[in-house]
Amino acid sequence: MLMNVRLESGYKYKNGQVVATETVLRNLHIVKGIITRILDTKSPYGKGVDCYDAKGMLLLPSFRDMHIHLDKTFYGGPWRAAATRENGIFDMITLEQTLLLELLPTAQERAEKLIELILGYGSTYVRSHCNIDPVVGLKNLEKLNRALANYSDKISHEIVGFPQHGLLRSNSQGLIRDAMQLGVTHVGGLDPTLVDGDMEKSLQTMVQIAVDYKAGIDIHLHEGGETGLKAIRRLADLTEEAGLQGKVTISHAFSLASLGDGADAEMAKRLASLGISIVASTVPIGKDVMPIPLLQKHKVNVMLGNDSITDHWSPFGIGDTLQKAHLASDLYGWSNEYNLSRSLSLATGGITPLDEAGKQIWPKVGDAATAVLIPASCSAEAVARLPKRAAVLHKGTLSSGSLDSVKPKLHTN
Repeated sequence: MLMNVRLESGYKYKNGQVVATETVLRNLHIVKGIITRILDTKSPYGKGVDCYDAKGMLLLPSFRDMHIHLDKTFYGGPWRAAATRENGIFDMITLEQTLLLELLPTAQERAEKLIELILGYGSTYVRSHCNIDPVVGLKNLEKLNRALANYSDKISHEIVGFPQHGLLRSNSQGLIRDAMQLGVTHVGGLDPTLVDGDMEKSLQTMVQIAVDYKAGIDIHLHEGGETGLKAIRRLADLTEEAGLQGKVTISHAFSLASLGDGADAEMAKRLASLGISIVASTVPIGKDVMPIPLLQKHKVNVMLGNDSITDHWSPFGIGDTLQKAHLASDLYGWSNEYNLSRSLSLATGGITPLDEAGKQIWPKVGDAATAVLIPASCSAEAVARLPKRAAVLHKGTLSSGSLDSVKPKLHTN
């Protein structure tokens, strides 16, 4: 029994505007990882129940990191800044030909430490991209699978077989196919024009592998402007032709920032109609401002990820998906109670305690006890102020933090 849990119950309005979020205290009965009862704090709850006191902390859906590289990181080792890039991604590909072998002996250990980091910030679901390339073959994947297996009770996962050195450029098609039989859930790809040099063949190859293995797709698309937009439009066509609706994700998708009025809405509608998701992994601030509000308006599934935590690409990653929602709120001016509350969905995979009208929709009896306890009054405060994650639950298992065990006061049936 998780006692004295603060749950959001509705919005408070003034002159038709949301000015606050209302909450109630409840006790949650959890059996085999499922919420079976939601009780008033004064209700009896039976004998033989282990009780833990949430002390009035707010319960929120746990977070999802939908773009991260657990398999190659400096985290857990000595400090190292990012590498210097004079020729962009091609310098990084060259660097990885030696760096990956250097990191390989400690890849599992570092992945596990990175898992612990993101668990501490409340993420209990992760989509990790994993290098599949001629340098390490399937070895990074083997290490990552072991790390995730060791935390299987604390975190759920997906794995993208990612040809970081180019699907065609490094001739990795065979390796990707081998990886699909080792727990990989998504076929990855990378800049089909810039890196692979043949947009059509690169996209066709990626889609065919996904179809052959009944898998999803998650492509890294850094290409900006018309080059990137052309790839998105062609991938949309291939998604429809191959029957992959709802199974395709475009990560980064920086070219969407270059769309003009009218074209942006048209693109958003096309993506939404095919169930193509966007992972805004960096929430970039500057000239490449992603049109997240417009994408959401047209019901495109927009997700967040931390991407690099600290590695040869970037040293700035924190590992906190909620912080990404915080950055988005700051960037798009979502500063009032309602908008801050709704922005939580970016961090949770679309789950919010209240719907748009303020009706309480989470948690419900039958939901998995996968949640995070935060010392905050409401989700709007949690997004704006980023308080400590006191306890993190994954299907009823304590994944991170702590809960105080208490003796039950009521023993009646």
